[in-house]
Amino acid sequence: MTYERSLMNQTEEHTSPSLNRSKRYAMIALIIAVCAWIALMVAAKLMPEYVWLIHILMLSAEAGVVGGLADWYAITVLFRNPFGRIPIPKFLKDHTEIIPRNKARIAESMGRFVQENFLSPQVVEKSLNSTDISLAVGQWLANPKNNVQVTQVIQQTVPKIFEFVGQEQVGRFIQNNSVQWVKSTQINQLASEMIRAVLENDFHQDVLQRGLDVAHEWMTTHPEQTHELTRTLFKELGVWKLAKGASWIGIDVQQRTINSLIERVESMLADPEHPWRQKIEEIGQHLMHELANPESTASTRLNETKDALLDSPQVLNFISGAVVILCNAVRDDLLKPDSGIAENLRVAIQRLGENIMSNSAIRELLNEKISGIAINLSDQYSEKVILFISERIHEWDSREMIDKIENEVGGDLHMIRVNGVVVGAFIGLVLGIIRAVVEYAF
Repeated sequence: MTYERSLMNQTEEHTSPSLNRSKRYAMIALIIAVCAWIALMVAAKLMPEYVWLIHILMLSAEAGVVGGLADWYAITVLFRNPFGRIPIPKFLKDHTEIIPRNKARIAESMGRFVQENFLSPQVVEKSLNSTDISLAVGQWLANPKNNVQVTQVIQQTVPKIFEFVGQEQVGRFIQNNSVQWVKSTQINQLASEMIRAVLENDFHQDVLQRGLDVAHEWMTTHPEQTHELTRTLFKELGVWKLAKGASWIGIDVQQRTINSLIERVESMLADPEHPWRQKIEEIGQHLMHELANPESTASTRLNETKDALLDSPQVLNFISGAVVILCNAVRDDLLKPDSGIAENLRVAIQRLGENIMSNSAIRELLNEKISGIAINLSDQYSEKVILFISERIHEWDSREMIDKIENEVGGDLHMIRVNGVVVGAFIGLVLGIIRAVVEYAF
């Protein structure tokens, strides 16, 4: 008895206020209907002259009582046996405690419902096709408030990760994993594709144009440094004495070389079809095709050079040391209130969002990739989700399951009892009036 009382107290403590309120309203409505019915029976004996009116009202009260009790029974058998330990026929008992008796079927049905309506590949594909996810992502990233929040999270998290892991551990991890991955990878194909992307987008011409602009500006604005550089070059080539000797007869080989170089740069800047530009294009195309062939001399040399570098202890130590230095620099900068990395990252995130918004081709590609990933995940894991939901419901105690469901929907169910009393009383009143009219007419 003590355990049962404790269980009842726990149930009462976890009962929602709306459920208690609905139960109270339903009980009050039923009590009012019963009291009205009894009062009208007494009134019929005390006031026989008004018995016709009282019978109409009594039929209304009776119908209200019947409706309230019928709805009470219907709602109660969903969760428990209203007869308790009273022996009742089997056909009645089999249709009580409907939810607890069907817990396994409910668990499977709920899991199947979620899978069929939310997680099936067809539903996922249809939902994603009707939604421009990449546009939403781009808009979110382009919002200054959002990209600032992302940057702040990174700024707060990365230094803590470095403190927890340690820069030396990061360096060793990169050396033991990334380096080994690069060693086992034939990079000729990757290099070929990178050159292809550069050539197809004319990125090399942009870089060349920018480089020529910088070189031309520097040579024209720094004559002394240009002369010094030329002098060093002549010395390395072994022609400095010859050039100096020519200056005695009035031929300034050094200046003529500088002027000739400036003229070549200017001609390349002015002419997009300059032979030197075309030569660079040809060299790039040839190298791209050479690297695409794993058996070519260029591919072999590239992979051999890569392996030789990564086998060198000096290179490995340099990589580890560079990683430590880089991690320290990143951590120290991110800890600053005016972090340059954080600001550049914020700008990059905002530009990324703006580029996604403005480029429909990129959005289409991203949406396609996201849709493909989501469909594959739904296809692989939907059955596991069903199993997970079913197992969780199976683990629920029957009492716990009843409490959960009753707390969620019991309030609305018990308001049906109120409606049963009211609607029953109204129907009874209508039927009573019809009966009285018929008796009076005939």
